[in-house]
Amino acid sequence: MSGGYPQHPPGYGYGSPPAQPYTAAPYTAGAPPPPQPYGAPYAAAPYGAPSAPYSAPPGEKPPKDKHQAHGAGGAPPVHSGSYPPAGGYASPFASLLPSAFPPGTDPNVIACFQMADQDGSGFIDDKELQRALSSYNQSFSLRTVRLLMYLFTNTNTRKIGPKEFTSVFYSLQNWRAIFERFDRDRSGKIDANELREALLSLGFSVSPVVLDLLVSKFDKTGGKNKAIEYDNFIECCLTVKGLTEKFKEKDTMYSGNATFTYEAFMLTVLPFLIA
Repeated sequence: MSGGYPQHPPGYGYGSPPAQPYTAAPYTAGAPPPPQPYGAPYAAAPYGAPSAPYSAPPGEKPPKDKHQAHGAGGAPPVHSGSYPPAGGYASPFASLLPSAFPPGTDPNVIACFQMADQDGSGFIDDKELQRALSSYNQSFSLRTVRLLMYLFTNTNTRKIGPKEFTSVFYSLQNWRAIFERFDRDRSGKIDANELREALLSLGFSVSPVVLDLLVSKFDKTGGKNKAIEYDNFIECCLTVKGLTEKFKEKDTMYSGNATFTYEAFMLTVLPFLIA
C-alpha cells in the first residue's frame, strides 16, 4: 500500500472490504436469494414475488430498523458515548461527545491526531483534519473534509475526536486501495465503468443514469474527460454511501422504496449540499 500508512491495529475491522455487499438479505430462515448490492433488483423473480431486493421471506415480518456492520467505506459504527446514534432526525448541530482511541490504534495515528490537536481539546476542526490527512498524502478540499466529518460524526459541528479520526484514517486507507485497484491504467483517474465496479465492490449498485450524473458531477473538467480523480472519488463515494444509508433508515422493509416527510427529506439532503 503506497503512502506510508500505519497498519490496522489487531482486530480493528472497520473499513475492511466486506466479504459481501452490506445489504445482503439478513435472513437465515428459508433459502434467501444470493446477496445483491443495494439497488440491484432480484434476477428472474417469480411472478407475484416481491420485486424489491430486501423484502422479507414469506411468513416473516420485515426487520426493525437496524444498523448493520459496514465494510469498506461504510458509515461509522455507533460507538457508545462518542456521538449521537445515527438514525432519526435530531439537530444536525448536536454536540460531539469526547472519545478515546480504540485499543491497538497505531501510535503514528495517535501522534498525527495529537499534532493536529494543538490546543489539547481532544477535538480537531476541519482545517486541522485537512492538514493531518495531507501529511499522509491524502489531500482533500475542505468540502470533502467536511463531508467526511459529517458522515463519521452525524453532526455538522465540524469537529472530530480520536475515535472518529481513527475510523476516518483507516477507511481512507482502504478507499485508496479500492481506487488503485480499479485505476488499472494507473492514470490517476477512473472512468465510468471503473467507477461502477468500484461502487459495486462497496455494495452499491447505481443505474446508468445515476452513474453518468456522478461522473459529470465529480469530473473536475465538468464531464469532458468522463473520469474522476482520487479526491473526487472519495467525495463521490461519501455522497453515495451517505444518501444510501439515510434512505435505508426509512426503507425498513428493504424494498427499495421509502416515504419521507418534507422535513426529513430536507434534513437528509441538505447536509450533502452544504458540507
